[in-house]
This record gives sequence, structure tokens and C-alpha cells, in this order.
Amino acid sequence: MPVIRRVTPSDLYHLNLCNLDPYTENYDISFYLSYLMKWPSLFFCIEENRAIVGYIIGKVESSPPALQNSPHYLPWHGHITALTIAPQYRRLGYARLLTRALEQACEQQKAWFVDLFVRESNTTAIKMYESLGYSVFRRVVDYYSEDVGGSMKGEDAFDMRIPLARDVKQEHIRADGKDHKVDANDVY
Repeated sequence: MPVIRRVTPSDLYHLNLCNLDPYTENYDISFYLSYLMKWPSLFFCIEENRAIVGYIIGKVESSPPALQNSPHYLPWHGHITALTIAPQYRRLGYARLLTRALEQACEQQKAWFVDLFVRESNTTAIKMYESLGYSVFRRVVDYYSEDVGGSMKGEDAFDMRIPLARDVKQEHIRADGKDHKVDANDVY
């Protein structure tokens, strides 16, 4: 039976099974440790047979006060930095369980919404997030940039969001988000 729990520092040495996917960003241990120290209540793993088979990393933040009058200003919100499930444990609902755990933790911190960025080409993840109630708020042009054969190639990201209880008027979501393009430099 799967168990969801907060990540501990020693768990950081046992995430490799989950990172075997081209869509999963691989970070160095200092990155994971910084999230664990700053936002321990938003870093969960899921275990099966005492092995970590998935994890979610999140944070809560808002845009800097200097951006308060910008159309790109973001109020206090949760953000999914990474979510991954080991390939052989997919399609079991584990991503849903981890996402809901992070959303609940963000609710406790009075966030307006939870957002994430996903590659436009990652249709599997987009469909999963849509099934959880997320929708595209905006398209971030060339958010993902990579060197392909000596030239930079960019791919758009979808900024997907789900409103939380604090957003009673649902001001932080929109139905036509794929048509709202912003430059990657405008995203905080």
C-alpha cells in the first residue's frame, strides 16, 4: 500500500528511481536540500514497499513588491516545482495523491492558487493536470530553451493553475489561457 509522507534529508539519496524520464528535470542535491529547508511542508514523497517511487516539490511565494502594479504580478500562491513518478508506478493515481497533498498544504498557508509550468509538448501531463481541475492561465513563449545542434531552440510552457478556497471569485484562472502569451522574462 502506498504511503505519502514528507521528505527527510536522507531521502534525497533515494530519488534516482523517479528521475528516469526525459520530462523530469534532474537537479543536484543542493537544489533539493534548499527546497527541503525552505518549504519542508511542500516536499512529499510516496513510498511503496519502503522504496520512494514518486515525489513532489513545491513552494509558496508571491512576486516582489516592486512588481505589484505589473500585469504579471502574482499574489501569495503555491507552485509545483517538480512532480515525478517512477515509470513502472505510473497510472496508479500516485501523481494525483501527491498533487492533492501539496494543494492541501498550500490551502493551510492561505494561498490563492497553485500553479505549475509544463512543456506544451507534454500532452500526458497536461491531460493529467486538466483531470485534476487545472487549466491553462497563460502561454509562456520559449520558456524551455535548449541547445540543439549548436543553435538555441525554445519550447512554450503552459502556466497551469487551480484556484484554492481563498480565490472565491476565481480571479486567478481563465478559460482562454492558451491565447494569452507572455514572454519568459515576464514570469517571476
